[in-house]
Amino acid sequence: MKKNDILFAIGIFLIAIAFMLMFWKIGSVDVGSVTVTMNGELVGTYSLKKNQEIPIGETNYLVIEDGHADMIKADCPDQICVNHKSISKNGETIVCLPNKVIVEVVGGEEADVDAVSN
Repeated sequence: MKKNDILFAIGIFLIAIAFMLMFWKIGSVDVGSVTVTMNGELVGTYSLKKNQEIPIGETNYLVIEDGHADMIKADCPDQICVNHKSISKNGETIVCLPNKVIVEVVGGEEADVDAVSN
């Protein structure tokens, strides 16, 4: 092998190590949890790592799947909470105002900035 061949092989090896470290870092993103409150009282805290289905009282139904929480059922007339996108980042919330239910993500990845004000 020539000197250039050895340098090329070492370069490829270092690039492969860099990609492995990058994917390892991406895979270890901290997944938070959701807190569920109803009428101002804590119903429970649930990990976003575990897929689960959570009845909230007799009015709402929350599903946690693949690191996202989604309200899939509510008996309120407007269904805003059901039509809300799933949440997964710190500080995101789903609110069912008629049933006084709040689902909030705590910990985990930070939410993106919506706007910047001068």
